[in-house]
Amino acid sequence: MPTTSSAKKRLRQDETRNLINKSRKTALKTQVKRFLTALQSKDIQAAEAEYRLTAKKMDKGAAKGILHKNNASRKKSRYAKKLNDLKASAKQGG
Repeated sequence: MPTTSSAKKRLRQDETRNLINKSRKTALKTQVKRFLTALQSKDIQAAEAEYRLTAKKMDKGAAKGILHKNNASRKKSRYAKKLNDLKASAKQGG
């Protein structure tokens, strides 16, 4: 346990930040799941809307330090490719 007052304050700040970071990370994961669910249902409009929200959350997460910026960029790229593959398959099928 910390003894100095500054160390005690630091502990309080760390606990608060930990809760904030955890909630942001959970919200990001939930948004990714919504996007992937929309992809699986093959609903292009819903998937596009969810992708926009997912990309936005990833960018914010990268800015806040939840994700590394390259990690966020890589995931956004992969999700965009999945979305584009869905659009292409819908065009060919219909």
